[in-house]
Amino acid sequence: MKKNSKNLQGELVFGVHAIVELIKAKRRKITHIYTTDPEPKAWKEIAGIMPKHLGPQYVKKDVLTRMAGTDDHQGIVAFASPFQFRKKFFDVTKQTFLLMLDGIQDVRNLGAILRSAYCTGVEGVILTEKNSASMTGACIKASAGLAEYMEIYIAPSAKAAIVELKAAGYNIYLTTFDGKDASKVTYKAPLCVVIGNEAIGVSKDILNSGEKITLPQKSSDISYNASVASGISLFLISNQLGKI
Repeated sequence: MKKNSKNLQGELVFGVHAIVELIKAKRRKITHIYTTDPEPKAWKEIAGIMPKHLGPQYVKKDVLTRMAGTDDHQGIVAFASPFQFRKKFFDVTKQTFLLMLDGIQDVRNLGAILRSAYCTGVEGVILTEKNSASMTGACIKASAGLAEYMEIYIAPSAKAAIVELKAAGYNIYLTTFDGKDASKVTYKAPLCVVIGNEAIGVSKDILNSGEKITLPQKSSDISYNASVASGISLFLISNQLGKI
């Protein structure tokens, strides 16, 4: 996975919910916070939890837009130390519900999926270096900041991740168009559910690495958005496992 775009001040985070969770999670050091004068309405929520030593710097809205590369910053931009990825692979006795994203390329899809993962009790996420979106500010915002709480491991490739999953003893479920009805499968923990690329799905070289599952849909010539499919699949599995 490519490293995030960086500024001398750190990694960019923007948007109200993203910065609120960045502060609450306490996993990264925040170096600077920028906002507008007058402050946006949502500023009160951030001001109430912001570390005392960290005062905001006031700039014009167009400056924030240039920083964020978008006008979707809601009037607040922060810089923080790098996102801390997990260095060791997951422990099958401690993390029994994993999610693997095989080549998700849209940063907003990535963020939305991480949000669903947090909400459904996923205990660890595997991303792949090859052909995958990065954990950018847009991704963190799309996750409503909930990515800040996730344990995320980066594998060199989908195939390498499968090798590690099998060695650790995880049952693997791959979302495809030709699998068993996902709502009728009996899921066995510890497990990892694999979500494929938005365009081509799960990589061909890992298609036979586990049990294939498919979400029912109205007709075969349509499909769910990757983040929507992820949310539905994770809910079904989490509900059965009693995680929510």
